[in-house]
Amino acid sequence: MLAHDYLADRGLATAISLALRLGRPLLLEGDAGVGKTEVAKVVAAMLDIELIRLQCHDGIDAAQALYDWDYPRQLLQLRAVEALGRDDSVSLDDMTDLLYTDRFLLERPLLRALRAGDRAVLLIDEIDRADDEFEAFLLEILSDFQVSIPELGTVAATAPPVVVLTSNRTRDLHEALRRRALYHWIDHPTIEAEARIISLRAPEVPAGLARSVADVVARVRQLDLFKPPGVAESLDWARALTLLDVSELDQQAMRDSLSALIKDHDDFEAVRGALDDLLAG
Repeated sequence: MLAHDYLADRGLATAISLALRLGRPLLLEGDAGVGKTEVAKVVAAMLDIELIRLQCHDGIDAAQALYDWDYPRQLLQLRAVEALGRDDSVSLDDMTDLLYTDRFLLERPLLRALRAGDRAVLLIDEIDRADDEFEAFLLEILSDFQVSIPELGTVAATAPPVVVLTSNRTRDLHEALRRRALYHWIDHPTIEAEARIISLRAPEVPAGLARSVADVVARVRQLDLFKPPGVAESLDWARALTLLDVSELDQQAMRDSLSALIKDHDDFEAVRGALDDLLAG
């Protein structure tokens, strides 16, 4: 994974390898911003296959995740047939066959992944944001890797796609889903690892500054913040400091660039009030 600028520790690398070899979904949990989503992107790049992303949210349902019909186009088709004068011999079944075809089918991520099979990585992002009913529906899909579309029949994957699920642990997932998948917790990187990530992803950042950023960010995460900064914010901050020609972190440099690191007003004030402690050492 290093070839794709992603540093994976031995535990994560092993979990990915086993998931691929066993053909099992991989459930990744951890705080927001630790790089869970990036794992799926890197796996897709490593295997040179398509990444299909299903972003979960409150209220998501099967129509948004699996498939839907393009009703406006179907209505236009129906009106066109009527305008041309429909032959009385054309039955209702014939009209149904005309309207419910792949031409009018709107593929959502799950159906697209089933059809792609092992030529795709299916990323089910932030599954904890969906409700229990959707989680149960998803478990059924992941168990059989097939779905029945009443108008078209059964669509089954010739070979299961690679499946990566992520969760920020805002709620507990059902045991059935956990048992179906391999599991790995991704923590925030160590200072050394984060400095290396910054150097890999933002080579324009001087090595000394990358280390200082990683060191201070580790201390920031120890504060009681609503949204502790993730690796993406560390990268943004390191790049911002470089653009400001900062070679050594001090209070003024932090004040000038803090908007690249902290994304919540209360957190912003908390960090500003702790600058002395954050820069100490």
